[in-house]
Amino acid sequence: RAWCSKELTMFLCLLQAAAGILCYVGAYVFITYDDYDHFFEDVYTLIPAVIIIAVGTLLFIIGLIGCCATIRESRCGLATFVIILLLVFITEVVVVVLGYIYRAKVEDEVDHSIRKVYNGYNGTNPDAASRAIDYVQRQLRCCGIHNYSDWENTVWFKQTKNNSVPLSCCKAALSNCTGSLTHPMDLYSEGCEALVVKKLQEIMMYVIWAALAFAAIQLLGMLCACIVLCRRSRDPAYELLIAGGTYA
Repeated sequence: RAWCSKELTMFLCLLQAAAGILCYVGAYVFITYDDYDHFFEDVYTLIPAVIIIAVGTLLFIIGLIGCCATIRESRCGLATFVIILLLVFITEVVVVVLGYIYRAKVEDEVDHSIRKVYNGYNGTNPDAASRAIDYVQRQLRCCGIHNYSDWENTVWFKQTKNNSVPLSCCKAALSNCTGSLTHPMDLYSEGCEALVVKKLQEIMMYVIWAALAFAAIQLLGMLCACIVLCRRSRDPAYELLIAGGTYA
């Protein structure tokens, strides 16, 4: 009994840390999505991130309830703690399922959106879409949709008529790159579509793995709380000690 109560207390401390980590993961997804939102228009992809932030906040509250219940050794409090943990566990299973669903949709969504974004590029007036393309090309070290030659089919390329791609296509190590297609070795050779898909899928996997990890932790907590509850109900000496009585 004492061992499991100790383990439950340790679990509650772990739960508080888990709450912070879950909120961090959810916030990271939001921040990263903001950099790639022009390439992925389905805002429902953020649902797992919203849920995981809500779960993190709820876990913090659950930790406080569990601490109070453990210190006061309240059977009702422990039972409430187990029920809430079970509900959160179910929610995290839902997060995992949604994560896999939206992860599978990423490639189709990006393929649908990226051409429109590139065709709307305007290097002279850096609007949101143009900034997004330049950011992605620099950050992921890519150029064009499949390669730098894709720029030749864009409105911006035809209007400028200088046979050059945006400077964001230039390799970072080169300071004298002008983006000219006559010097293709100065440009990133890999296309951005595959890298954007990979990045967004990685983000979704962070949510999935975080939810799975903390679902496993919650199972341990529910097990310890259930053992404490069962021993309390079956051990009359324990009940008398809690009540301040004596046992002969």
